[in-house]
Amino acid sequence: MFVGMPDYSRQLSKYIPAKAAPIISQWINDTGCLFKVTRKRLTKLGDYRAPFGPSNHRITVNHDLNPFAFLITTIHEFAHLKTWNDYKNRVKPHGAEWKTNFKSLMVPFIKLDIFPEDIVQAVSTYMDNPAASSCTDLHLYRTLKKYDSTPTGVLHVENLDCNSVFYLKNGRAFQVLEKMRKRYKCIELSSKKMFLFHPLAEVFVIKDEIPCTSDM
Repeated sequence: MFVGMPDYSRQLSKYIPAKAAPIISQWINDTGCLFKVTRKRLTKLGDYRAPFGPSNHRITVNHDLNPFAFLITTIHEFAHLKTWNDYKNRVKPHGAEWKTNFKSLMVPFIKLDIFPEDIVQAVSTYMDNPAASSCTDLHLYRTLKKYDSTPTGVLHVENLDCNSVFYLKNGRAFQVLEKMRKRYKCIELSSKKMFLFHPLAEVFVIKDEIPCTSDM
């Protein structure tokens, strides 16, 4: 008896625009990929793991992303999968081959008229030279963040003054020291260790003090 491939469209529609769900579902089936929606991770939005031993391709995407950010992150990770299938580990993770695959995988979704116009423009600019992560393209990241449902009281690190003290959801407290070229140098109050924060990292403010001097 013929058994059809499972359709994940309904489950995927909880996280991405409904019109995009059948395409992603087909990708999951075609590649045999283990696709998992995971908890929020501060250091990455998604992740791809190549097959190893008995395990197949694995892709994880943070559950808390808005539908447009979730979709673009998913495409990003499937571009890694396609690149591995084409070249295994013979090319750089975000080299020319990955960039070509990312661009080609994005095209169907642009044609589906899924994204708002500001995201289309930001994605088009990003696709001219895709980076290791959409987080590193501040224009695209800021555009995507506009569609988040941000909890009351949350600010971005780039909105804080130097010497501002803030904390994360896990309770860890930090103080802003200086603005670097792309990140903000902060010190953890308990451990006195230094950390670099993305400008759009979401934090909760305790207090702020003197203006920050730019290192641009």
